[in-house]
This record gives sequence, C-alpha cells and structure tokens, in this order.
Amino acid sequence: MELFQTIWTALTTENELLTTIILVPESFLETFINMLLFTTVLNIKSDKKTKIKYILIASTLANIFNVLIPNPIKSLVNMVLMLVCIKIFFHTNIIKTIFSLIIPTFFTILCESIMIKFSSVFFNFNITSITTIPLYRFIYALCIQTLIFIVYLIIKYSKVQISLLENMSKKNKTIFMLNFALAILALAIQFIITGFYLDVLPIYIVIFSNLSLMAYFVLSIYSLSKTTQLELTSLNLEQEKEQNRLLKLSQDDLHGFRHDFSNIMCTIGGYVQVKDMNGLSNYYSQIQKDINKVNNLGALNTKTINNPAVFALISSKYDEALELNIEMNINVFLDLNTLNMKIYEFTRILGILLDNALEAAKDCEEKIVNIEIRKDSKRNRQILLVENTYLNKDVDTEKIFEKKYSTKPGNTGLGLWEVRQILKKNNNLNLFTSKDERFFKQQLEMYNL
Repeated sequence: MELFQTIWTALTTENELLTTIILVPESFLETFINMLLFTTVLNIKSDKKTKIKYILIASTLANIFNVLIPNPIKSLVNMVLMLVCIKIFFHTNIIKTIFSLIIPTFFTILCESIMIKFSSVFFNFNITSITTIPLYRFIYALCIQTLIFIVYLIIKYSKVQISLLENMSKKNKTIFMLNFALAILALAIQFIITGFYLDVLPIYIVIFSNLSLMAYFVLSIYSLSKTTQLELTSLNLEQEKEQNRLLKLSQDDLHGFRHDFSNIMCTIGGYVQVKDMNGLSNYYSQIQKDINKVNNLGALNTKTINNPAVFALISSKYDEALELNIEMNINVFLDLNTLNMKIYEFTRILGILLDNALEAAKDCEEKIVNIEIRKDSKRNRQILLVENTYLNKDVDTEKIFEKKYSTKPGNTGLGLWEVRQILKKNNNLNLFTSKDERFFKQQLEMYNL
C-alpha cells in the first residue's frame, strides 16, 4: 500500500520532471492525431512507412528539444521542427506546409480554451495545477487529443478537404488565407479573454463562443470548397467544348479524306502502272500531310492530354499553327498528372518553347513543329521534347538564354531567360538545347527525386 500511496502522491503533487516524463508517450499520440488531421484536411497523400517515420522522428526530436531548450524559445523551435519534418516527409509546397502546422494549432487552442473552463468549473482546477501536476496534465492532454480526434473524424466522414494550390484560384486562395488569419486572431483573443475571465464567464458561454467560431470557420472552408468545385466544373465544360470543336474538325477532315479515297487510290494506281516512283513519292508526301493532320487532331483529346491546363495550352498553340500553315505533330505517352514538377512551371516552359518554335518555323519553307512528352523508365525521368524547323543555322544555343537577347526585332527576349530561372529553382530539371541541319531541339528532362 505504501508503494501505491507514494506513486499516487508523486502523480498528484507538483513535479515538473515527472510531468515532462509522463508527457513523452502523449507527444507521440499528439503527433499522430495532428498528422491525421492535416493530411485529411489538406488531402496530402503518403504511404504508411513515411507516416511512421514522420511520427517517430518528429516526436523524438520534439521531446529532446523540450528537455534541452527553455521556454518560450522551445515553442518556436518545435514549430520550426514541425515545418521542416512536414516538408521533408510529405513533400508539400510552402502553403500546405504552413497550414499543416496552423490547422492542428488552431484546433488545439480551441479545445484547450474549452477544457480549461470545463476543468475550472467542474473540478475547481486552475491553469497552474493542470500544467504542473503530472496526473492532471496527462489527463488534460489526453482529453485535448480526444477532442481533436473527434474533429478529425467529423472532417473525414464529412469529406471536407482543402486543395490550396491544385484547385483554388488565386482569388480564392487569398480569401482563404485572410479568412484563416482572421480566425486565428479571433481565436487568440478569445483564448486571452477566457484566461482573464476564467472565474467570471459561465461555461456555456465559453463553449458556445468557441463552437460558434469553429462552426464559422468550417462553413467558410466548405463554401470556398464549393466555389472551387464550381470553378473546376466551369473549366471542365470549357475543356469539353474545345474537345468537341477539335473532334468536329477531325471528323470533317476524316470524312473528306474518305470521300476522296477512291480517287486517291486511282491516282496511286496510275503512278504504279507507269512505274513513276518519283511522282508516286512526291504524291505520297502530299497526302501524308493530310493523314498527319487527322492523326494530330485525334491526339488532341482529354484522355491522351489528361491535364486541363496542358490540354488548353497545346490546343491553343495547335490553332495558331493552323493559321500559320505549320504542321504540328503531337505525341503524348505520359500521364500528365504524374509530372515531376509543378504544373504551373511546366506549362510556362511549354508555352515559351512552343511560342519560340512557332516563331522560327513560320519563316521556313518546310514548316514543322514536333511535340513529344514521354517517360524514360531506364533513367527514371520524364521528357518533354519540342523541335522545329528553322532558318538561322548560326543561332547561339547558349546566348539565347541571356536576358533581353532576341534574334527577332521587337521581341523582349525574356522567354528563355525565364525558363532558365525556373530551372535554377528546381534541382531535378535539366534543359538540353541542340540543333542539326533540319531541326532546332529543346529537351526538358524531369527527374524523380
């Protein structure tokens, strides 16, 4: 009995060291639940092995810092630690990384303000006893994590998710970030008020106030999510319209080709009968252009080019090529949603390369632009190849990347310079420029790190 009495006394009296020790296993639980929350809300995909590594390393380092670094510096250090761990293990962008920290913090503060009031009203505990008595601190922390886990379950089964970069427009992202900042500010003020008037405010006022704030925040996210879905639906409709237009062009060309098929075969037969191979070769090269045109229109579909931004860009440049009487050949052998780079940066580079290719090819007697996007599994890379016919065989393949350099009067010369700036920011990208007697080539290589 003495042993149990000693243990109970140690657990129910102020003991900073024991409080720190007893919270070590709780820190692993906290990291786990916070991870469930932000990966669900932000729709962050990862495998089980990565999640386990994140929990073990982030929690272990946090516990070490808690012992070695004094307050309030350790709170700041732990926040930086979480940001670094999230970035490294989940490969999130800057905005998602920041919100991966902010979202659990938001709900933690919210739940703590409710629990502090609840503890003071029903158990007559003050903040000092909750934070310094080991047993009370452990139970308090466990209750906080239980509440956050309940929030996670509600979010999971309500399917509330935020797509911060993938889907939201710039306007909606700005609105969301301002809304979140104001929510954090309002919650901080609420937390301070609760601390000052802990003994005055009725518990139902505290709970109602915090729940109202949380409800407002969740509804704001839900509204922005619905707005984003409407924007995506509108984008998909525009894409379908473009697809239908291209399909109609393809059908018209195909019908015209079929209508003339018998005449074409008769013409070929005439060349064969007189054994005019030169004439047959010349005639074949002429009809080959029509065949390529039909094939290229067939390649311009949302199943082959399965990213809306890339599809819109390539179809736009294809229309431009038609107006300039340029033959544009398109070959896509890659799921564009698995690119090893940001789609925004990919479309910027692709747009610049295509603009330059069309500009160079339009002055040639043989007007050709080829686009190829494929995967090179042997070297663990993806390749974008843009090649075009060109007149200036003396073009300097290094000088063209200099700022404000241009071979065309009136051009800004910023296109390829901007491409080089994007390459400098990404250590998994390479661009190789080459030329031969027929084609000028730009090959972008995207490696999977």
